[in-house]
Amino acid sequence: MAAFPGRLIHFAKFDVTSQVFHVTKHSFALVNLKPLLPGHILVSPLAVKPSLSDLTTEEISDLFLTVTRVQRTLKRLYKADAFNVAVQDGEAAGQSVPHVHCHVIPRQREDAGGDDKVHQWLEGEEGDVGKHQSEAEGDSKQWAKDEDRKPRGKQEMEAEAGWLREEMSKDEQSEAGKL
Repeated sequence: MAAFPGRLIHFAKFDVTSQVFHVTKHSFALVNLKPLLPGHILVSPLAVKPSLSDLTTEEISDLFLTVTRVQRTLKRLYKADAFNVAVQDGEAAGQSVPHVHCHVIPRQREDAGGDDKVHQWLEGEEGDVGKHQSEAEGDSKQWAKDEDRKPRGKQEMEAEAGWLREEMSKDEQSEAGKL
């Protein structure tokens, strides 16, 4: 059975329904095709809008509340000490998909190795989400060559999305029990 029956979710022109693990009134969270670090996910508004300034106040609020909600689960699952939360707002800022999205990347003290490369990765070919998604959907014959990150298959991303969906549900039930 589909995780979101009867619902098709797009990240710009890409159908990412099977990668989505959390949906709110205005936002969705999805697993990343080529994560920079384990647990690197994206949070995006359901409405396809290219810039933060295109979002309504309600959409902006929901987007960042969703980021913080997802962080709680990722912190537990990935034993994160901190997070990189990045928005590349516009092509000149490195945005490769014309649809607002927040990169949410769980971090541990030891993963930076004294020289934090995440910002360089986000701005370089490694962070070109649009190119990677186009390639995954067959818009290109070859994957980008980058040694550290290999594109994941649909089955692997669906499995991760299912796992995260279950874990988000557990946390929501736990939080509801505390009220």
